[in-house]
Amino acid sequence: MGFQKTFEPAEFERRVEDVRTRMQAAGFDLLVCQDPANMAWLTGFDGWSFYTPQAVVVHVEENWPIWFGREQDAKSAHITTDLPADNIVGFSEPLVHHQTQHPFDELCDLINVRGWGSSRVGVDFDAHYYTARAHHHLVNGLPNATVSDNRELVNWARLIKSPAELTYMREAGRIVSDTMSNALERIAPGVRQYEVIADVYSDQITGFDGKFGDYTGLCPLIQVGEGTSTPHLTWSDEPLPEAGLVVMELGAARRHYNAPLTRTAHIGTPPQEMTRLTGVIVEGGDRAIEAAKPGVTCEEVEAIWQAVLNRSGYEKKSRVGYSIGLNYPPDWGERTASLRAGDKTELQAGMCFHFQSGVWLEDFGAAVSEPIIVTDRGGERLCNVARELVVV
Repeated sequence: MGFQKTFEPAEFERRVEDVRTRMQAAGFDLLVCQDPANMAWLTGFDGWSFYTPQAVVVHVEENWPIWFGREQDAKSAHITTDLPADNIVGFSEPLVHHQTQHPFDELCDLINVRGWGSSRVGVDFDAHYYTARAHHHLVNGLPNATVSDNRELVNWARLIKSPAELTYMREAGRIVSDTMSNALERIAPGVRQYEVIADVYSDQITGFDGKFGDYTGLCPLIQVGEGTSTPHLTWSDEPLPEAGLVVMELGAARRHYNAPLTRTAHIGTPPQEMTRLTGVIVEGGDRAIEAAKPGVTCEEVEAIWQAVLNRSGYEKKSRVGYSIGLNYPPDWGERTASLRAGDKTELQAGMCFHFQSGVWLEDFGAAVSEPIIVTDRGGERLCNVARELVVV
């Protein structure tokens, strides 16, 4: 049995056509996409090869993109995509970690041979794996081209999910629901943090009913005690205390579609202030998620949440949510729409967000977050884990 491709070819054809239309509107002849999520979204390519330069190249007049990457990873492109064989191009192995030469030297040769050397080229300036050195070699190798930031053009094209994508999002939601429920059951005095997380990894990958999970865009996060006053700590070998807060932000990915989820637990009877803060977070999140309907703006959703916090004497300065979907490490956010003041992006059915309702005070914090799909009925929750302060 061969590799099970994520989507039918027609799905990718629709995506590429949409991107070509966006390119015309933005004034680009050529896109060089190095973000691994954009590469996967455009072609279906899947492989742990983003540690070295690679790209998917889209020309505004070509029906098929070109995959460009390490020679030994070219077979991965043949296996995971439906690209014509001539559109899969591997760069020479000696260029891997070469001190003076760079794989994009050969990418520029390819672009010039195709007659595209004078193109208006858009690149992923803010992609995690688009390095300063890659940009330097691209610009020097295309002296007649105009190279500029494409401003997340493909990321924005990914914002509204197709029905097939939403199937994966819902499956990821089921996996992370099971993962979080099991992790919360593991919380007990004396259990070491890494023991909880080891089981998390097992549940993330095991999935359900034969639907396996992929590695997530972000690793599991766990904070204990005073550590809950900051959101992005990972595990240690410390045992869980006899009493105190535990916050976990976990995710699950189904065919690299990510669904994150955060819950807060307290070992022993929680202090009144912790119970109060968590209650406000849940109430604010419920009201805001209910309002996440087409036509409402991102900032309007955030304002509903903020109003609930403010009347209780709290404030969240950071955004309360961000778009999610297909992604690879080091993040599961799409770097597009955010639920925050000033973001006037209008919600549309099929958009997916992580409603990250964490509030971090000086000595402790709490979060009860939710992955959602925007629908006519408000935000559809992808998870079924109780929205409450879990008392152990």
